[in-house]
Amino acid sequence: MKIYEKAPAKINLMLDVLHKRPDGYHEVEMIMSMVDLSDRLELSALPGDTIIISSQAGYIPLDEKNLAFQAARLLKDRYDVRSGVHIHLDKKIPVAAGLAGGSSDAAAALRGLNRLWNLGISQEELKKLGEELGSDVPFCITGGTALATGRGEKLTPLSAPPQCWVILAKLPINVSTADVYGRLRADELVSHPSAARMRAAIEQGSFDGVCRELGNVLEDVTLELYPDVAHLKNTMIRLGADGVLMSGSGPTVFGLVSKESKVPRIYNGLRGFCKEVYAVRLLT
Repeated sequence: MKIYEKAPAKINLMLDVLHKRPDGYHEVEMIMSMVDLSDRLELSALPGDTIIISSQAGYIPLDEKNLAFQAARLLKDRYDVRSGVHIHLDKKIPVAAGLAGGSSDAAAALRGLNRLWNLGISQEELKKLGEELGSDVPFCITGGTALATGRGEKLTPLSAPPQCWVILAKLPINVSTADVYGRLRADELVSHPSAARMRAAIEQGSFDGVCRELGNVLEDVTLELYPDVAHLKNTMIRLGADGVLMSGSGPTVFGLVSKESKVPRIYNGLRGFCKEVYAVRLLT
């Protein structure tokens, strides 16, 4: 028996950090939405207590460092599962890119194994399990568009943003989320993006409003560490994207584009100096 699961990437339409918590995590407010760039997981039952991860990508760990492996181990331990699994990851989402590729793989593994092993776990319980794997995993389990608070695990579903094209561009650098958060001084931030205004723009179906309210307090940290990301963002603006922002801790920059006729110019202009460029749609 084989089970297939898609693991879509996410972008942050806004990301604010309120303060550092006593537990070491940061209190955040984020509005996230899925885009049509996905990894694909193929899950096959194996006998015994075996977890095998494989992938066509040569740049990801295939052992216990892999979040899909950790998801399988968590379910086996928590529900005393004696069956094994082979998970093949067909990777399309760039790694260490601020697009939650690893978290989405973990979420897809939880969903798929719930079916493969007939565990009957509710979505709410899957989200709680996902919290143990990473702050973005609960959102990746439900998908769609949501306001995330706490350390990212408290989710309020939102209606879908106005449909548009999303141009994603990732430079050949990997950014450590922990390093970016470690360098952030939340108490020294002088301006914050507004979750309330972004939410209102989404609910009103205002594409211009969504573009106007884009904001990410991690940008300044990443752009200072990697000036090429600032150059990429400025290039995307110059090429005519309607709204431009870095996703997560970077280095991926995305541009929202309302008119399909503008997409080839932006895409081709970015491909001139950036190998990983994708033109996708929001998942609604």
